[in-house]
Amino acid sequence: MRRQRKVKILATLGPASASREMIAKLFRAGADLFRINMSHTSHDRMREMVGLIRDVEKEFGRPIGILVDLQGPKLRIGEFAEGAVQLVNGASFVLDSDPTPGTVERVYLPHPEILSALRPGHTLLLDDGKVRLKTTEATGNRAVTQVIVGGKMSNRKGVSLPDTEIPVSAMTPKDHADLEAALPANIDIIALSFVQRPEDVHEVRDIVRGRALVMSKIEKPQAIQRLDEIIAASDALMVARGDLGVELPLEMVPGLQKRIVRGARRLGRPVVVATQMLESMIASPVPTRAEVSDVATAVYEGADAVMLSAESASGEFPIEAVSTMNRIAEEVERDPLHRTIINAQRNEPEQTGADAIAAAARTVSETLDIAALIAWTASGSTGLRIARERAEKPLLALTPNVSTARRLALVWGVHAVLTDDARDEQDMVHRACRHASRDGFAQPGQRVLIMAGIPFGTPGATNMVRIAVVEGEDAEGA
Repeated sequence: MRRQRKVKILATLGPASASREMIAKLFRAGADLFRINMSHTSHDRMREMVGLIRDVEKEFGRPIGILVDLQGPKLRIGEFAEGAVQLVNGASFVLDSDPTPGTVERVYLPHPEILSALRPGHTLLLDDGKVRLKTTEATGNRAVTQVIVGGKMSNRKGVSLPDTEIPVSAMTPKDHADLEAALPANIDIIALSFVQRPEDVHEVRDIVRGRALVMSKIEKPQAIQRLDEIIAASDALMVARGDLGVELPLEMVPGLQKRIVRGARRLGRPVVVATQMLESMIASPVPTRAEVSDVATAVYEGADAVMLSAESASGEFPIEAVSTMNRIAEEVERDPLHRTIINAQRNEPEQTGADAIAAAARTVSETLDIAALIAWTASGSTGLRIARERAEKPLLALTPNVSTARRLALVWGVHAVLTDDARDEQDMVHRACRHASRDGFAQPGQRVLIMAGIPFGTPGATNMVRIAVVEGEDAEGA
């Protein structure tokens, strides 16, 4: 199951794809890891889906990552006496703490934290931005607004606040319960919604305590203001373009996508580009040309993974969506321009021994025409460091920890292999060559570059580089 591309594919599971048979077909078509959206999934169903993925993992003998996506706060207005009203441009409209059913003049806002945080001049977006209001007066339990863009408004529509930092945790009681259910199920990544500040990430990390990676979804304007701090606090990032495009002008989203991807790459954090990548394939067996270009842009940019949402969760053509994304990625990575762009965006290594060795390994692999880079890694940090270099040569990560192998399914270019830790240097070289030969990364007579930490099994201690030649017996013993 060697992939012919380096960018990874994250597929969301749902009604159209949550059977064991479909998960296996999606994996065969190109999915490297799977997303379970807790907005639509019970705890029992989540555990059942994890079990199905692990069955498929055993069938194919390849580590598969599982991402559980927390719902986050859902901010909504109350209900109207008539079920809906028509808001007219220029009219005054009040949001208040009175639970009485609303009228064309006012509506209940059951979020005191919003009312206390609003200030004159702040914008409110209702129903995914279809209606736009501007605050003219705010008293703590009542906000008077002017309708800037009117339209029909009905019960329980969502509220977005691009100008307002809301003093509320990114974790709701539901999220806490979902997280406590997911961690014992041995999932690999927790995606955190509604991140506004690095403290939101620290709160989750204190609960997770290393049992999973913590991925911050960048979907709020407030997160952009503290982006570098949030990236530093996170294990991984997601460019959640859907919500970003609601709370910010649409024309800003492409530039922000590039900024987030490059910021994550600079700090060596895996980054996923998500939302509407092949949206038309929910109902069509082929994508639009614009969608193909959108996926290609993320691959050219060097994102670690591209994500399918409803396309694989509830669409009519989930397998076709994955295979289409797979073909786009393979074609882009064959383009000589792809390597030119990737090289132009390379960052200077951090001033640590492990980072210096990773950068040197990439240079040596290109100078000597090495067939593959092979990293022995217990925690995954060595694999991450080398992936940050975006080397042209294939990268194998050999690890004794199944959780590490699964987490590396998210990381650009990494082909993770579960194996016993090396006993000594000779065993390290022999088994590295054997795995490279067995999985089709090197032929007898070709050279491979091996990185490891001595003493073996010490996390984060990458301090050795060894060049070895794959012998015929390595291929025979594979």
